[in-house]
Amino acid sequence: MTLAFLCGQTSRVRILTSVLVLPYRDPILAAKMLATLDVLSQGRLIVGCGVGWMREEFEALGLPVRFEDRGRASDEYLRGMQELWCSENPEFKGNHVRFSGIEFHPQPVQRPHPPFWFGGESTAALRRVARFGDGWMPIAGNPRHPLDDDGQLVRAIERLRRMVEAEGRDPDQIHVRFGGGWNESPRRGPGGERLPMSGTVRQVAGDIRRYQDLGVDHMGVGLLTDDLTESLERIERFMTSVVPLV
Repeated sequence: MTLAFLCGQTSRVRILTSVLVLPYRDPILAAKMLATLDVLSQGRLIVGCGVGWMREEFEALGLPVRFEDRGRASDEYLRGMQELWCSENPEFKGNHVRFSGIEFHPQPVQRPHPPFWFGGESTAALRRVARFGDGWMPIAGNPRHPLDDDGQLVRAIERLRRMVEAEGRDPDQIHVRFGGGWNESPRRGPGGERLPMSGTVRQVAGDIRRYQDLGVDHMGVGLLTDDLTESLERIERFMTSVVPLV
C-alpha cells in the first residue's frame, strides 16, 4: 500500500491534479495544459477528474454544456483528449466535441496518455472508471451513494471490479484511493462509535491498515487548516507518528 497526502508514491512522488471538473474547460485547452504538465513533470501526472455536481456553478460559468448533459459531455471530452494525445492526425466528431485538421503538441510523456483517476460514487461514475479510468477516488458522506462503513465500501469496490471486467479490462490494474481528514481527537458517530481516521495514532494507523485489507491501495489524508504554521505542524506530526506505524 502507498500513502501520501494527495496520491500514492512509489519510487518518486506523483503529481495528482486537484479534481478537474471536465465540462468546465474546453477539452482541447485542457488536453494541452495537461500534456504540458506531464512533460514538465517528466511523466509524473495523474489526472484527477469529476463531472461536477453544482448546477449553480454551471450557470455562473455560462458553459456550453447543460448541467443535465454533464456526464455525456464529459465522456466525449475524455475521448477527445485521448484522441489528441494518441493520434498523429487527431480527429473527433461528437455532440459536444469536434475537431479535425489540427496538429497537437506537446504529446504527453506517459504513453498512451497520463492516467485518469475519477471521483464520484454513482453508477455512472463507476461506469466511467471502468471504461476510461486507471483509478477511483470515492469519498464517504454522499447521502445518495453512501460509503460510510466497511461493508458499503467493499460492495462498491467489488461492483467496480465486475464493471471493469465487463469492459474487458483487468480490475487489478485499477487503483482505489480513499480517506478523509485526520482528527487527533476521537469523533463519534450516531451510535457513539469512533469514526475512522480519528483518535490515537495507533487507532488511525489501524484504520489505514484496515482500508488496505478492504481493497484500498492509496490513501488521501486531509491535514491542512486555515493556518499555514499549524498545517505544517500537522503534516510533521502525521508523518512522524502515524506513518511509521503503517
